[in-house]
Amino acid sequence: MFQTIDDLESGQRLLVRVDINAPVEDGVVQDNRRFARHAETLRELLDEGHAVALLAHQGRPGRDTFVSLEGHADILADHLEREVGFVADTYGEDALAAIDDLESGELLVLENARMCDDELPEEDPEVKAETEFVRTLAPEFDAYVNDAYSAAHRSHASLVGFPLVMDAYAGRVMETEYTANSAIQEREFDGTVTMALGGTKAEDLIPVIERVDDTVDRFCLGGIVGELFLRAAGRDVGYDVEGTEFFDHQWNDHRETIERILEEYDDRLHLATDLAYEGDDGERAEVDVESLEKETSYLDVGSDTAEAYADLVRESEAVFVKGALGVFEDERFADGTVTVLEAIAETDCFSVVGGGDTSRAIELYGLGEDDFGHVSIAGGAYVRALTGESLVAVEVLEDAN
Repeated sequence: MFQTIDDLESGQRLLVRVDINAPVEDGVVQDNRRFARHAETLRELLDEGHAVALLAHQGRPGRDTFVSLEGHADILADHLEREVGFVADTYGEDALAAIDDLESGELLVLENARMCDDELPEEDPEVKAETEFVRTLAPEFDAYVNDAYSAAHRSHASLVGFPLVMDAYAGRVMETEYTANSAIQEREFDGTVTMALGGTKAEDLIPVIERVDDTVDRFCLGGIVGELFLRAAGRDVGYDVEGTEFFDHQWNDHRETIERILEEYDDRLHLATDLAYEGDDGERAEVDVESLEKETSYLDVGSDTAEAYADLVRESEAVFVKGALGVFEDERFADGTVTVLEAIAETDCFSVVGGGDTSRAIELYGLGEDDFGHVSIAGGAYVRALTGESLVAVEVLEDAN
């Protein structure tokens, strides 16, 4: 197990890595759940008298979301209700000067780590530890804290290089996410375990079914992955129509696997019996899968399916959720996702709801995080934890202990 911030002596100069990668609208960064979560870790560190410099990333080069972290500093300041500094540099002279000026209880946000050439290529931690990025920043600090669980599957310099050259610790988000998301591999449940799988990245979710089959008793499918399995079952659905490009490439890449899983896990897979779409009048309309023809985009599981999935949840001792069952951002097509989440919230079961988008539905529709065992802000790292795959940034933290 890794060291946590409980093991830190107070009053140190800390380099802290968080994941506040967020939506960007018209060039403006939007607040999301990740800011609030990481603010809890940062508040605790600042109250302990640490001087904190923050490393984070935003977007990828070439994309509209690849912007400066100056706006992120403002959002963090709102959450922390204290001044947050920003420097438009990551490890150059300006950054080093700003770090040198840091006082106890102060927070400084360094510029987007992905603007550094050393950051992005996926390379072994030993290679990242030798980069100029890591070798320049590390001597400026007493310790490194990784709180970026949602990026822990990435072998980038800011995530895996520093623990090899300095004392390294896990922040609160890293600690709680790792513990909760690893539960499916480490805990034993006496009753039925149900998993709801949805969202748009079927290629990430298809392997989950086989990897957790010793723990999970039944799978409730929706979203893109649900339509692809319906297509394998002979329903006229799961095809791209004009304006979409979700289905066909994933079907072509994974058809054999989908068909094999459908055959092998048939009695444990629960597929939608009805689907929802936008009717001619702009309102939600539903159709039974027995009689549908793929002429439009289906944007949610139907009401009968949602209730059937909710009933399965209520019978379960544990429920894991990855991905939304529909386009919940549009209230017309939130029924599937929200009905299942409400069933989890009202049931005394162990539950983990994972994925940034799905966790956002909890807040959007007035549900309380306290009604769930754990609400994860991770996406790719959550999937890897479910399947028992290693997380390279967690491994280097453990090795640093």
